[in-house]
Amino acid sequence: MKKLLIITALALTACTAEAPLYLEVARSEMSRCPEGSYIDSQNGNLKWNYTTGLELKALLDAYSAAGSRDDSILKYADAWYDAVIDSAGAIGGKYKKSNYSLDHICPGNTLFDLYELTGKEKYRKAMDSLYVQLREQPRNAEGGFWHKKIYPGQMWLDGLYMAEPFYARYTMSYLDGTEKQDNIKDIIHQFSLAYEHCYDPATGLLRHAWDADGSMFWSAPRTGQSAHAWGRALGWYCMALVDVIDILGQENSRELVEILCSLFRSLRENADPLTGLWFQVLDRPGEEGNYLEATCCAMFSYALSKAVNIGVYSDRRYAAEVYRKTVRQFVTRDSQGLVNLERCCEVAGLGGKDNRSGDYDYYIHERVRANDPKGIGPLIWASIESEKL
Repeated sequence: MKKLLIITALALTACTAEAPLYLEVARSEMSRCPEGSYIDSQNGNLKWNYTTGLELKALLDAYSAAGSRDDSILKYADAWYDAVIDSAGAIGGKYKKSNYSLDHICPGNTLFDLYELTGKEKYRKAMDSLYVQLREQPRNAEGGFWHKKIYPGQMWLDGLYMAEPFYARYTMSYLDGTEKQDNIKDIIHQFSLAYEHCYDPATGLLRHAWDADGSMFWSAPRTGQSAHAWGRALGWYCMALVDVIDILGQENSRELVEILCSLFRSLRENADPLTGLWFQVLDRPGEEGNYLEATCCAMFSYALSKAVNIGVYSDRRYAAEVYRKTVRQFVTRDSQGLVNLERCCEVAGLGGKDNRSGDYDYYIHERVRANDPKGIGPLIWASIESEKL
């Protein structure tokens, strides 16, 4: 309880109008969640979970963007990773390599920064283990990573964010020679496959997923595509693109830059004409039951602003406008002065134990909540990048 009170006091005193939004959001989350094990409603359960890793990386980025002045943020992120990874570098929290889930690669992306900041060798060992998983990850006939072992042959746009930024950072940080060059080609191939097989020529957007085997009930005949372009799925893909372009360097990423800029054009064409933002189901704008969704808007805002800042997209004014509209539409402050992100889709997927259909009715009826980590992280990043604009 004492620890909770200290963190809450820090958050409340720091959430002022003078602080950039990314710091306000970070400190608000630390107030709501007294430890990292409370992120995403885990209630103290120590679980190796992509949503926790995503948010902790965003908090670390806020710490760095603020000039590393608030050690409470670093200590907060490090405490979770220090607890879930043992002294030999073995990952706990129910992580199993044999599940071959790309979701379990995502928390490893935070370890690069923590390793640099803390020097704990066990973090490097954990990264090595995750790289081994990627090397052994099952692939479909065209070389695309399966999203999970339980989803054979399937590529989901979500999976590009789960795996590729880690894959790229590990490759550029720790490898050289033939292995490095082969990995760069493979990373680009993963994006190209997803783009080619999820592309919808009617909208220029990407559908949520592709079943290479065409055996799933949700996959269309001939194409293997799922039925719709889901906002957050394309948000994951765009964030992965801009992060990987930054990591690999533009000289290695020309094809990825072309894909990203093409998607930006299509997103602009498919935005809500009234707000300039995006719906839960991107290819059904304005249809009954559809709604403006916070996580995908934060993701697109981040991707646009970062693309400007790294020099691969030129419309600075549009990127700044999208960020302002996203904040205006979804960000509120409560009576305690804490920042909230409203109207986040909690989760959406395809198949699985719930036989998720991926039809329009399915997407618009998934649970909506505030402060989902899948929106909080991108909002922090969008704020950091907008400050640079």
